[in-house]
Amino acid sequence: MNTENTHINLQRKTYSTMLAWKKRSKGKTALMINGARRVGKSYLCEQFAKNEYGSYIIIDFGNISNEIIDLFNNDSYNLDLFFLKLSAFYSKTLFTRNSVIIFDEVQQFPRARQLIKYLVADGRYDYIETGSLINLKKNVIDIVIPSEEEHIELFPLDFEEFLWALGDIVTASLIRESFKERVPLGQALHRKIMNDFRQYILVGGMPQAVVQYITNKSFEEVDLLKRRILKLYRDDISKFAIGHEDKVFAIFDGIPGNLSKREKKYRISIISKQARFRNFKDSFIWLNEAMICNTCFNATDPGIGLALSADFATRKCYMGDTGLLITQTFMDRQYIDNNLYKAVLFNHLDINEGMIMENIVAQMLRANGHKLYFYSHYDKEHRENHMEIDFLITEGKKVVPIDVKSGRNISHVSLDKFRYKFSRKIGNSYVLYTKDVSIKDGIIYLPVYMAMLL
Repeated sequence: MNTENTHINLQRKTYSTMLAWKKRSKGKTALMINGARRVGKSYLCEQFAKNEYGSYIIIDFGNISNEIIDLFNNDSYNLDLFFLKLSAFYSKTLFTRNSVIIFDEVQQFPRARQLIKYLVADGRYDYIETGSLINLKKNVIDIVIPSEEEHIELFPLDFEEFLWALGDIVTASLIRESFKERVPLGQALHRKIMNDFRQYILVGGMPQAVVQYITNKSFEEVDLLKRRILKLYRDDISKFAIGHEDKVFAIFDGIPGNLSKREKKYRISIISKQARFRNFKDSFIWLNEAMICNTCFNATDPGIGLALSADFATRKCYMGDTGLLITQTFMDRQYIDNNLYKAVLFNHLDINEGMIMENIVAQMLRANGHKLYFYSHYDKEHRENHMEIDFLITEGKKVVPIDVKSGRNISHVSLDKFRYKFSRKIGNSYVLYTKDVSIKDGIIYLPVYMAMLL
């Protein structure tokens, strides 16, 4: 199913970022939108172009004609002729300072990306690029990356955008007010929001999946669509991860298994006892650059800063979209056998299925602009010193620990130890769980859907 062919208009927060770029830049920079495949880059750009410009042209480099390749290779030195031919080929009139040209999936034709420098300098039109894997060496080899690009990342729909898609434009404001004032929402409202949030977990934030769900209200139909997206990702791995596709497949397929463990660090040994991280390093980078997964690194000494103390060999790999994780976990079986749908809907997640809650929190933190870090300390001689904090973020100069709880057990021994050890560096401490807002012993307990506000 294609979101372009439906009357449902998905509102994205990134639209306002694009509008701010247009007003600020006034043609002096191009906008690069990086995101995973099927995350809605093309749809968003076309909606923006329709609304904000007198005309537009979309050049899809994933399905480009020989005439356009020839135009870029041979006629781009004469921009007057270049624009005349481009306008004629797409049967579109271009208006000076009121038209935008969109380079879709530009990583597949690096020559076009290099040309951005000269197109921006010409100043006649605006330019938006979309892509994935845009920073991989093979996609920038032999070109000079234009300094005239401004970069933004597009993620799956967040929970607020999901509520908008459901026609609810009120609830998010109530959630914000409750978060700001640290007061409970009340049993009835919290229950209603948690029911919507559980739907969001199961559907995910991929635009096509959201549209399918709104149209049919069928998890089975959504599951079939998510399977097609996962197959597309696998096809992309075969096509674009040339030389190490087997390793990328192994990591990708191993994500649910690693996350289902009590300790969710990615263990290479699950792939093979002989496997070593150094041999898989490029494959992890590939998946991260494709924005298929969200990588979370161990900050070994939060007292000196998260990035400065990151152990890049110790990581957790979350799926970029939790709805896709739900489907991927049972990819080799039918929808009817996927008990995660029932477990999420009825709040019956067991300890191993806590991966779902962690994954959705990782997804929401990442969409909110955070790089992902956790804290893990293992002391084999003194087990009482073991600590595992699910996520660390920063607020100002303070480190903020976040513990995620999926079930009724909300004990937080590791969080208590962490707060004691790094007391001078810590700001707020959060426990994300399935109940309403409360504060106890200096710890702020938030319903998991409020992760979008951290």
